[in-house]
Amino acid sequence: MEKEKKEIIVTGGAGFIGSTLVEKLLESNYAVTIIDNFDPFYDRAVKEKNIASFIKNPSCTFIELDILHEAELEKKLTGTYVAIVHLAAKAGVRPSIENPIAYQDVNVKGTQNMLEFARRHNIKQFVFASSSSVYGINKNYPWKEGDTDLNPISPYASTKISGELMGHVYSHLYGIRFIALRFFTVFGPRQRPDLAIHLFCKKILTEQPIQFFGDGSTRRDYTYVADTVQGIIKAIHYDKTLFEVFNLGNHQTVSLSEMITTLEDVLGKKAIINQLPEQMGDVPITYADISKATNALDYHPATSFKDGVIQFKNWLTAQ
Repeated sequence: MEKEKKEIIVTGGAGFIGSTLVEKLLESNYAVTIIDNFDPFYDRAVKEKNIASFIKNPSCTFIELDILHEAELEKKLTGTYVAIVHLAAKAGVRPSIENPIAYQDVNVKGTQNMLEFARRHNIKQFVFASSSSVYGINKNYPWKEGDTDLNPISPYASTKISGELMGHVYSHLYGIRFIALRFFTVFGPRQRPDLAIHLFCKKILTEQPIQFFGDGSTRRDYTYVADTVQGIIKAIHYDKTLFEVFNLGNHQTVSLSEMITTLEDVLGKKAIINQLPEQMGDVPITYADISKATNALDYHPATSFKDGVIQFKNWLTAQ
């Protein structure tokens, strides 16, 4: 008789990182319940396409649901779950400045709803998508998780710190293992259409000008999505301490100018640049020290920036 599969809830499972994770979990013989509300931040059809290849897999359950609706969570989530991977959130630094209250509602109250669900149903493993933005403007780079000098400069970043602190409370009070993963500029196939690499590639290919903020010196620790997903899966299996925070980056930085040059090289076309002043909420650099994740999770990002861009281009041009 076939052994019953362990079931995992993935909130935000139709999004960029979520759908890539779900695909990998199904391949690894897990049962997965996806929760997604198809937030209108971008076109619903994009997310439907993300999950089209596995939505009919008998080990995959899809529930269209808003994590703010606690009663609906209780009504519709009826399985026995070994873990929650909580990726659902209102995303983006700049939009959070325009609409801070909505970000607080979804990212803080929504996270608390999922922690409450875990408490009520005795789910003891909770993996939380945090963000490099929690470090804000911090000159102590590469950034280490133990650095308590967090200087968030956007409402989005503050909601992620709130989520981490709430997780600490629930791990302490209820013995829920809470693993916060600080993602660093994730990119790759299925990347959100509003994010720089996706946006810039489309503009370069269609010979439209790209908005280039600042002088091109801002640097990002770009992390290929398959590497991030590898880290998430390691966190699902982590069983040592009850509360941990890990950086999931690539431990390398690429400047905005270098990023554009790489895109031009891979796409074989020159970018048309529309230079604009620096944007509110932007930090000058993100740079992860990943030694803690390497030691505790056996996390080893393996994809260079250029190789990741090539993979992204192949996906984009096949759409």
